[in-house]
Amino acid sequence: MALLVTAALLTGIALTRWLSDYDVLSRIHEPLGVAVLVLAVVRLVNRFVRRTPPYPPTMPRAERLAATASEYALYALLLAQPLAGWAMQSAAGLPVPLLGSARLPALFGQDYGLYSTLHTVHEVLGYTLLGLFALHVTGTLTHTLVTRDKLLRRISPRR
Repeated sequence: MALLVTAALLTGIALTRWLSDYDVLSRIHEPLGVAVLVLAVVRLVNRFVRRTPPYPPTMPRAERLAATASEYALYALLLAQPLAGWAMQSAAGLPVPLLGSARLPALFGQDYGLYSTLHTVHEVLGYTLLGLFALHVTGTLTHTLVTRDKLLRRISPRR
């Protein structure tokens, strides 16, 4: 999921920087966004169905609270970001591609004023997600390489 989110974020940033490649980048970015949304829903359901292992006993309470808060914020952003993109495309009157000729249905009719607002929301959520994602990775690497408290086992699919 981390690689998928990274690819979606990087192609989203590239869309605003390399306008000459906009069509190619958007054909990559949009399906990535749909995949992020689908996997975020699957992961969120899994998160509440399966019991989460406890944090390492050496982890301070404040760190545990920060980790839990950032986890919930990440889930919220992983859902809100692609939904904002879908809404933005709907307001622009543009389809969101799935596979082949399949498209997501428009959420509402074309409205360029709403499109402009949703574009800003999508961009702000993207940069917020990027920042929180970077903090999350930094925390994971710190616990893996510095603290060595086996925190990575907690998030591993093979617990």
